Amino acid sequence: MQVTKINNRRYLGNKYRLLPFISDVIAKECGNFETFADIFAGTGAVSSAYTDKTLYTNDILYSNYLCHLTWFSDEAFDIQKIEKYIDYYNSDLPYEENYMTDNFSDTYFSRKNCSKIGFIRENIENEFNAGKINTRERAMLVTSLLYGIDKIANTCGHYDAYRKGVEFPESFTMCVPEPNINLKHNHCYNEDTNELVKNISADVVYIDPPYNSRQYCDAYHLIENIARWEKPEVFGVAKKMDRTALKSKYCTRSAPSAFKDLIDNLNAKYIVVSYNNMANKGNDRSNARISDTQILDTLKTKGKVKTYSEQFKAFTTGKSEHLDNEERLFVCKCK
Repeated sequence: MQVTKINNRRYLGNKYRLLPFISDVIAKECGNFETFADIFAGTGAVSSAYTDKTLYTNDILYSNYLCHLTWFSDEAFDIQKIEKYIDYYNSDLPYEENYMTDNFSDTYFSRKNCSKIGFIRENIENEFNAGKINTRERAMLVTSLLYGIDKIANTCGHYDAYRKGVEFPESFTMCVPEPNINLKHNHCYNEDTNELVKNISADVVYIDPPYNSRQYCDAYHLIENIARWEKPEVFGVAKKMDRTALKSKYCTRSAPSAFKDLIDNLNAKYIVVSYNNMANKGNDRSNARISDTQILDTLKTKGKVKTYSEQFKAFTTGKSEHLDNEERLFVCKCK
């Protein structure tokens, strides 16, 4: 049976290709440490480099939280049970009308695939509620579904819009997630980051907040909808649900004050901030919400700061491309 790994998903700002740069800097500046907190974890790519540590992961999107439980939770799971479910979900399932067909047919997915997605997601929830699968097994199955549909979604990798007049794939394949089995007692959270840091501490805290005004809940509303499976009303051409509670302050003009509040409340030996150099290079939506000066001035209140940079080509929404895109790491050794 096919397996899937943590990096097999399209995601804005994914740091997987930057892991050598990030891990080299952290090794150089932070030395040996026991605990690592990734508090804007996204897909969990950076945390995947530190599975030998005790991990703290967090993301405001529940869909990402389920992925973190899949990859990093230490709860026991039955891989043969997971394989049986996925084998069944990959079979020729009967067509039915459901929440997905009612709301998303022939938009991001075909009507047939919407039927399959809705059936599978409902079945996972029913099996969980019946006590047949545990929390991590539920997360693994939902993660497998989300990774599977990402491969066939009628998008450019995000869900702000779908392409019209395209031929839809006939079906999709779910693969078995392959998590690290030698994990420590990790902690996965789905909370507001600024509130979370008041209650946790770690040797190294890695911070990778949104850079600009593009809200992740807007780009991944459908993935979030399927993950939560609360079946809300959707509206507009893009079929989005109400995302008010998922909006990030880091995408607004209040980002500098939110960042200062975050740093003020952090309890860490080292703070590593990853931030893009967009500044004023793109349109207003693309421009960075926190300036270098604001980042440096805020971090200097906690200790000595060093800066590193690496050029790369980012995965974007497809509307713009910046050849001199640069990721910076601001490393603060706390007093």
